[in-house]
Amino acid sequence: MRDDKLLNYLHLHFIVFIWGFTAVLGALISIESIPLVWWRMSMAVVLIFIYMKWKKIPFQLFGKGALSRKRISGFLLAGVVIALHWVTFFGAIKESNVSVTLAMLSMGSFFTALLEPVFTSKKFVWYELIFGVIIIGALYYIFQIETDYVVGMILGLVSALLSAIFSIMNVKWAKENPPSLISFYELSSGVILLSLFFVFLPVDFVMPSELTQMDWLWLGVLASVCTAYAFIASVKVMKFLSAYTVMLTINLEPVYGIFLAYLILGDSEEMTPQFYIGAVVIVLVIIANGILKTKLSKK
Repeated sequence: MRDDKLLNYLHLHFIVFIWGFTAVLGALISIESIPLVWWRMSMAVVLIFIYMKWKKIPFQLFGKGALSRKRISGFLLAGVVIALHWVTFFGAIKESNVSVTLAMLSMGSFFTALLEPVFTSKKFVWYELIFGVIIIGALYYIFQIETDYVVGMILGLVSALLSAIFSIMNVKWAKENPPSLISFYELSSGVILLSLFFVFLPVDFVMPSELTQMDWLWLGVLASVCTAYAFIASVKVMKFLSAYTVMLTINLEPVYGIFLAYLILGDSEEMTPQFYIGAVVIVLVIIANGILKTKLSKK
């Protein structure tokens, strides 16, 4: 039993490592954020559909055993949110770099703590207000120093907010439905939304012939390993580990991502010492928030 728990813990670290690598892939793929996300989601939908057929996971639109219209509508709305989250996430990388984007994205768990009392029965707690003031101070400090990356930082914060909204929407469904089924509906909805962007907005679609060989390689890794596999595997692993362990591990995503970015992308990811001070303060406050929340909930 102890060995099984250790294996799941190591598996979770591997998944978080993959999530950190996602940002690096966004920098390596040459196309802009909207077509990038369209290709990512489209390829992931096909892979998840094949997985569902292989595992014989029931997929029924009508009749007995089909999901309610309300539940499907919820999945489709969540798909819109996750599509916009990824568009702003990769947009932030294109406008700044991986380090800046991940520092802003680390705000996701804090946004979740602020929004949960609004959309659920959870009560707001006093120490989150104090942590919020500290984080706002750290963000202001970074904004004052890294003036060249303001657009990227704003997109990163919007992406973090959308990530928080998505997690709140998804938390209940994950306990009641197979993760692959949820993911199939949500990703399909995102593909439809982004397809409408190409029709009604001045956004150019990227044809397959316009993608380089390396683009195809990185998109394949992004869609299969970082999307289809990571989503399904993360839900499975979380059934065997405590919320406290999961929370602490997921908060390491910016650390893994910034390290990988510096290792792979080199000088383009080198930031000022002041940036790292602000980013470390944000990550430490978010981890402290999770630790305190877990201890108080046990009491």
